Amino acid sequence: MSKKKTHYYLFNEPETTVAQSLLLLVARIIFGFMFMSHGIAKWIMFNNATETFPDPIGLGATLSFWLAIFAEILCAFGFILGALFRLSLIPMIFTMCVALLFVHAGDPLSKMEPAITYLTIFGLMFFSGPGDFSVDVIMKKMK
Repeated sequence: MSKKKTHYYLFNEPETTVAQSLLLLVARIIFGFMFMSHGIAKWIMFNNATETFPDPIGLGATLSFWLAIFAEILCAFGFILGALFRLSLIPMIFTMCVALLFVHAGDPLSKMEPAITYLTIFGLMFFSGPGDFSVDVIMKKMK
């Protein structure tokens, strides 16, 4: 894939109707804040969490912890605002893939369900774009 096509796909937003954009905004707000709540809960438990946090891909528990915090708080904030939307989604999708395939592998479905749900929503949102009510689209229109 050429750089031009990659740039086009990551930052160009498809045309959406007002109803579609409103639906995407509501989904971004609901799922973004729900996802962010997991990161805030981790951050509050910082002292205890870094010692017991899983290290599923061999980066060390502390770095794995901070990468999860980055995805679950900062990237979730970008997701909610629709700012650098698809770029924000990449760490969020990666975090849910790690949770699903490594951390909760072998767990019952009830433990895997949140990761499956978030991964599905984030995957769908990656391909749909943020809608017209987003920082990315507003910035594009200001040019």
